[in-house]
Amino acid sequence: MSTRSVDVAVVGAGTAGCYAAATLGQAGFDVAVVERKDEQEAGHIACGDALKGANKFPEAIPKSALEPAFTNTDVDHGRFEAPREGVALDIPVPGELAVIDRWEYGRILIDAAEQAGARFDYDTVVQDVVQADDGRVTGLQATRKGEPVQYEAEMVLDCAGALSILQDKTDFSGTTFDTNVRYSQFSSAYREVLEVDEPVDWSDALVLKPTKRSAGYLWYFPRTPTEINVGLGFQMNEEPMKLVDDLRADIHDRPEFQGATVVDKLGAALPTRRTYDSAVAPGYIAAGDSAAHVNPISGGGIAGAAYAGKYAAEQTIEAIETGDASEPSLWEYNSRVMDHFGARYAALDVYNIFSTAYEISDLTALAGALPGEQIADALYSGSSGVSPWLALKTLWKARGHLDTLIDLYRTKDVADRLLEHYESYPDAPGDFEAWRSERDSIMDDVYATTGAEPKY
Repeated sequence: MSTRSVDVAVVGAGTAGCYAAATLGQAGFDVAVVERKDEQEAGHIACGDALKGANKFPEAIPKSALEPAFTNTDVDHGRFEAPREGVALDIPVPGELAVIDRWEYGRILIDAAEQAGARFDYDTVVQDVVQADDGRVTGLQATRKGEPVQYEAEMVLDCAGALSILQDKTDFSGTTFDTNVRYSQFSSAYREVLEVDEPVDWSDALVLKPTKRSAGYLWYFPRTPTEINVGLGFQMNEEPMKLVDDLRADIHDRPEFQGATVVDKLGAALPTRRTYDSAVAPGYIAAGDSAAHVNPISGGGIAGAAYAGKYAAEQTIEAIETGDASEPSLWEYNSRVMDHFGARYAALDVYNIFSTAYEISDLTALAGALPGEQIADALYSGSSGVSPWLALKTLWKARGHLDTLIDLYRTKDVADRLLEHYESYPDAPGDFEAWRSERDSIMDDVYATTGAEPKY
C-alpha cells in the first residue's frame, strides 16, 4: 500500500470540495482532492442547473471565473404548474438568478482549484477513514485505479456528497457531529438535458410541477431557449417512482418537447432536510451536500456549498496553524454556517414537513390562493408576512381549503419560533445539548401542528 502525506485531504470534487481546495491552495497548504470519477467525468454532477445568488461567490473562485458556464441569465421568476387543479402561478425570485451548464461549471471549479495549487487524485474511491486512539480523524484508506492507497492528513474535509460513505465509517461517539441522518431525509432524482427545435415560450422562468403523487416533483429549467434541463425526484421514504418512465410520460404530454433529443442524463440523491446540527469532529469537517447545506424546499445547494467550502478551509487553516484540530477549535465553522444559511434552511424545512401531511390537491389549491410574493418569502427567507388586505384575499380564494390554510399559518408561527431559536445557536459545544433540547421541543410542536410524521 502506498502512503501519501498531505496537510489536508478533501474528499469530493464538487462545489464545496473545490472551494475548500482553492482556498487552502491559495494559502499555501498541500491539498489532495480525492475524487472517485475519472478526469474526464469529474465535475459531471446531476443538478437542476439553476443557480440562485449568481452574483455571490467566495473570492477563491470568483463569479467572473464562473461566467463562461452561465447559459441563461434572463430567468427571473419561477412558474408553478398544477394543470389538474387549474393552478398556474408565477413566483418572483429575489436576487440574481441564472441557469448554468453544470458540467462546464464543474470543470471550471476543478481548473481553478488546480491553479491554486490543489492536486486532484482521480479514480480514487474512499474505503475507510483512519482515526487515532483519541478519536481524531487522521487520514483515509482508498483504492486508486485498483491499488490501495492511504492518505495521512492534518485534517479531512468531507465534501463527498449526500449520504457520504465517510460518515458511515467514522466513529462519532463522544462528539456533537449530527448522526440523526436517515435515507427518508433525502430525495432520489433523475434529470435529462433535452434539445428542442423551437424556442420554448417560458425561457425566462424556472418551471416546477407536482407529480401525480405528493411526494414527487418535476422541473423544467431552460439552459437556453432550446436546451432544457428536465427532471424529477421523490422523497426516499415514499413508494419509489419509475423515474425515467414517469419523466418520459410527462415530457410526452408537453407539445414543446415533441421530437426533442436527449443530450445528457444522470441521477443523484440530494438532501431535503435541515442543515446538520453540527458538522465537525476532531480532525474532520463536512461541507456541502454531505452536511445538508441545501435549501430543503428548492433543492438549491450551489451557493451554500461554495461558502461552506470556504468556511471549512478557513477553519482548517486555523486548526493547522494552532496545532489544535479538536471539536471546540473547529466549532466556529458551525456558527458561521448557521448564521449564513443554516438557520434559514431549518425554518424552511418546517414547510417541507408541513407538505408531507396533506394531499397534493390541498397543497396546489393553497399555492393558487397565496400571493406569489408571500410564497417567495417563505421559499427563500424561511418566514413571511402578509398584509390584512392580502390575508382577506387569500381567505376568499382558499375558501374551499380553509382548514389547510389555517394549519399553514399555525405552522408559520412555529417556523418563526424555530428561526428565532437558531439565532441563539451556541458559541461552543458545551452549550450544544441545552440548545438542541429546546430545538427538539419546538420540533415536537411542529409535528403536533402539522400532523406530520416525525422526520428526525
